[in-house]
Amino acid sequence: MLKYFYITKDPEVAKIAQSAGVDRIFIDMEYIGKELRQPQLDTVKNRHTVQDVKNVRKALNKSELLVRVNPIHANSENEINEVIAAGADVVMLPMWKSVEEVKAFLGNVAGRAKAMLLLEHKDAVSCLDEVLRLRGIDEIHIGLNDLYLSQKKTFMFELLVDGTVDSVAEKIKEKGIPFGIGGVGAVKSNMTLPAENILAEHYRLGSSMAILARAFCDTSKRTDYSEIEKIFNKGIKANREYEAFLRKQDKPFFDEMHRETENVIESIKIKIQESR
Repeated sequence: MLKYFYITKDPEVAKIAQSAGVDRIFIDMEYIGKELRQPQLDTVKNRHTVQDVKNVRKALNKSELLVRVNPIHANSENEINEVIAAGADVVMLPMWKSVEEVKAFLGNVAGRAKAMLLLEHKDAVSCLDEVLRLRGIDEIHIGLNDLYLSQKKTFMFELLVDGTVDSVAEKIKEKGIPFGIGGVGAVKSNMTLPAENILAEHYRLGSSMAILARAFCDTSKRTDYSEIEKIFNKGIKANREYEAFLRKQDKPFFDEMHRETENVIESIKIKIQESR
């Protein structure tokens, strides 16, 4: 089954997510450069802290704790040392664009936690072959949001059907490194691009991880923990049941789902372009 990540700094929400079966709680400390990249977009822009890492660490007894730090900068070594000392099981490097940045990150983590790369820029795609020769990369996540922006595409899920993700995924799989792709909501939801299609793409490509998107449970709009608990329990159960179905399917099924996904994404692209 896929490993699910959920972003929150709220220890109570973290406990609920853990109990429902979320594999990793995600603390997001990245802020450097994010507003410049996504100024007009309705994307989640967190600014979590080391104290949030400590608070959530205390709430967990089963789920792993993932911390996204900032891109490589003057204080990266101290930042990474602090989050590892605070209890991070996995440290994620965003917005890397060169082999040198990845080397610096891996040197700072130094095996004290799992080192995860967030591949989300066209320059990262360009230098991926050389990066994959480095030792110490435990996991890679393909970040569709910033990657589609850097490639000047229309819609982030376009990368699932234009060959971008297929090419990147094949290179990562050749090295035997576990990888994940973007975010996903709950199945049986009224989504323009259904979670069923996205999950089918994960299985077609050999992905093993996904971030639970804001559409899965937007806690900025819900403060009732009992309601949040119901959403998590229902959503995770439905997704796991659909994953069990996917594991029984053959290549023709995934080929047909991929064609359907292509058609849905093309219609979404046309609507976006017409609205501009």
